[in-house]
Amino acid sequence: MPETATKEAAKTEKKPTAPAKAEQKDSPFWIYKGHPLVRCGDTIYYGSLADPYVVWLRIASTKAVKAASAEAGDLQAADKVSVTLMSTDPDLGAIERVQQRCERRGLYNAIDIASVWLERALKKAA
Repeated sequence: MPETATKEAAKTEKKPTAPAKAEQKDSPFWIYKGHPLVRCGDTIYYGSLADPYVVWLRIASTKAVKAASAEAGDLQAADKVSVTLMSTDPDLGAIERVQQRCERRGLYNAIDIASVWLERALKKAA
């Protein structure tokens, strides 16, 4: 009897879902304007893969910038950044997923346009 009770309880348990926007504050990722930023090498994903759209930022080139202290030496800052708004629909092919694309100078300019595109796309999808 106890085995059937645990099997029934397992069937009725809800599967975990993506965290709500309020819960993302406890996320290990950086949050910019309410959406997570995830970096891996020269690639940055802006937004949640649980949402209908995400922005893919790829750092195409970097430039040397003098650090505030002489001990740190030169730092590398993003120069050319490719910005792509993509659908997260798994039924679409790679080409059909791309919604918008541009290239910006500097990471701030790239993330700025990415946040506008993402907000508009998510609002339209809702």
